[in-house]
Amino acid sequence: MQQDSLQPGSLQQPVQKTIRVSGVVQGVGFRPAVWHWAQELGLTGHVCNDDDGVLICCRGAERAVEDLLQRLQSSPPAQSHISKIECWQSDAPLHGEGFRIEESLHEHQQGKSKPQLKTGVSADLATCPDCLRELFDPDNRRYRYPFINCTHCGPRLSIVRSIPYDRVNTSMALFQQCPHCQREYDDPAERRFHAQPNACPVCGPTLWITDQSGAALDGDPIAVAQAALRAGKIVAVKGVGGFHLALDAGNEQAVATLRLRKRRPHKPLAVMVRDLEVARRYCHISAQEQTLLQSAAAPVVLLGVHTTPSTGIAPDQQRLGVMLPPSPLHHLLLKTFDTPLVMTSGNPSGEPQCISNDSALEKLSGVADLFLFHNRDILNRVDDAVVQVIDHQPQVMRRGRGYAPMPLPLPPGFETAPAVLALGAEIKNTFCLLGQNKAVLSQHMGDLQDVLTLADFERNL
Repeated sequence: MQQDSLQPGSLQQPVQKTIRVSGVVQGVGFRPAVWHWAQELGLTGHVCNDDDGVLICCRGAERAVEDLLQRLQSSPPAQSHISKIECWQSDAPLHGEGFRIEESLHEHQQGKSKPQLKTGVSADLATCPDCLRELFDPDNRRYRYPFINCTHCGPRLSIVRSIPYDRVNTSMALFQQCPHCQREYDDPAERRFHAQPNACPVCGPTLWITDQSGAALDGDPIAVAQAALRAGKIVAVKGVGGFHLALDAGNEQAVATLRLRKRRPHKPLAVMVRDLEVARRYCHISAQEQTLLQSAAAPVVLLGVHTTPSTGIAPDQQRLGVMLPPSPLHHLLLKTFDTPLVMTSGNPSGEPQCISNDSALEKLSGVADLFLFHNRDILNRVDDAVVQVIDHQPQVMRRGRGYAPMPLPLPPGFETAPAVLALGAEIKNTFCLLGQNKAVLSQHMGDLQDVLTLADFERNL
């Protein structure tokens, strides 16, 4: 019988290769996927993050290495975006046995004083089905924990300070993991292996609710917020990439109060619904629009409306902006609501969305009645993305959470084009970096006439 060359015991002459994977490949479960494949294929070596993406050094049967390359090309992790895969013969010594996941490697560790960062940062990802099941499982240790996440979901761009995307370079660096979380984080077989925002109620961020003065209120913060919303109050909710102003979309008086306080008399307001069943009570939803609503980006989708929650939501409009909960916190908040909640940007008119607790309390105390806070800092403001299907093609009307800063591949001919920085317009600004055969568009910046928006623009640039 012919011996299978994929098995560790194969008599086939082993080969040693180095594989470079470029693109958005950090923070999306890429290294664990490579580790699992290497185990199956009987490869030895290691995989690590570095300033250019993911670096794989492997040794084994030639057919096994080819199989690994094929899997990288045909079935990479769902949220990754590969721009290039390079492979070359290597004779560098591989230390140790088996296949390992190693710590991130920086160019300065290789004797290079000026690293050129070529890898991308993953976009923030909506709660995955596995985490959602755990969130509402009374027997799970993360039951109703508003910051549950794994390598397939959770905050990314909004919490990252620098590349590589490691915990020490995020706002989660302040939270030391408990022994249970640390075991998950260190185990390549776990879904939370190197999930940088990994946390639980014992060691992670916490949630609380205050009044307009900042005084904390007693009781479960989610339950207090839900009761306030049912009473017609406006609640400022610290989300993934900034604050939302939430209220009962069916309460005409609450909607009118928001418009008066925010000085936004006519612009349409987006709503968030618990699930598709609620959304269909108000809007027509095609299969394509459903896919967008349920995607990991969780954008606001402009849908054809047949019944409005209230007349003041989107006056004289044929479409309504609808989104599903993008985070565990929003899932918890919407769980008991059979009707939509308004979820509009938490900012004074003309200013950028608030991202810190202090700025929200200062700038929104005249708008919101209550504030739902947490202590996981938002480092990069990311507004809700807005998408509309036009002639069966999804069109991104506003690039935000879930889309930014994912690169757009350019057609052949741009490989040798010079690097270009396009600064964008003064109104509704977005900037773009072009180079390495791709265009990286920023998230929505806003109107640069405002000094705070301009400062935010410069910081993100």
